[in-house]
Amino acid sequence: MVNDRQTLDLKPFSQGQSGPAVEWRVSDAPIPYPEAVAVMESRAGAIADRRATELVWLLEHPPLYTSGTSGKAGDLLEARFPLFETGRGGQVTYHGPGQRVAYVMLDLKARRPDVRAYVAGLEEWIIRTLAAFNVRGERREDRVGVWVARPDKGVGFEDKIAAIGVRLRRWVSFHGISINVEPDLSHFSAIVPCGVVDPRYGVTSLVDLGLPVTMADVDVALRQAFGEVFGAEQRLPETG
Repeated sequence: MVNDRQTLDLKPFSQGQSGPAVEWRVSDAPIPYPEAVAVMESRAGAIADRRATELVWLLEHPPLYTSGTSGKAGDLLEARFPLFETGRGGQVTYHGPGQRVAYVMLDLKARRPDVRAYVAGLEEWIIRTLAAFNVRGERREDRVGVWVARPDKGVGFEDKIAAIGVRLRRWVSFHGISINVEPDLSHFSAIVPCGVVDPRYGVTSLVDLGLPVTMADVDVALRQAFGEVFGAEQRLPETG
């Protein structure tokens, strides 16, 4: 099934090497979710006020669940970990160790004030990142995120490998994407991931697909693909 987001022109997001610098930050220790939200909200405000540069923040969270603006009470099947209500789009999802979360704070007003095109850009970013590991990620019109076909499980079976949830304030984005590198996939069984109940659709990771990929490998691929999709000079990542 082809999503019309595939046909959107992403070129306006690519500003080339002459565009504004995007800061990259990599956090080594797991970041508590409330702390991450506070940092994003503060940085988004500073970007909107032209007091800070755009930021891509790569991190992991301790095990937790988040519920977006479309979340339903019944999507949490078992309260194994804390649940946080959040203003991002989407429903209930899991975050935890082994999952690369990329929080993206971009000034869409300066780039292109088009939410659909921005989401398409995030999808393309994920798809190109996965392609670096010879994984074919695909969009689905009726399901959010990026999916991989699983013919080994049966006809029509697919697994979700990456999630997307965004929020805008004054045309500055925050929240972003998550890619399953090597999380504990059993933690997804305590929720209805993003409201998808069809038994043909599950959750996977790069390691689950048989790829011995490290978080550092994914970070390199993310940086390369980001430049291809969104352009802009990238500052060296800060760690901590």
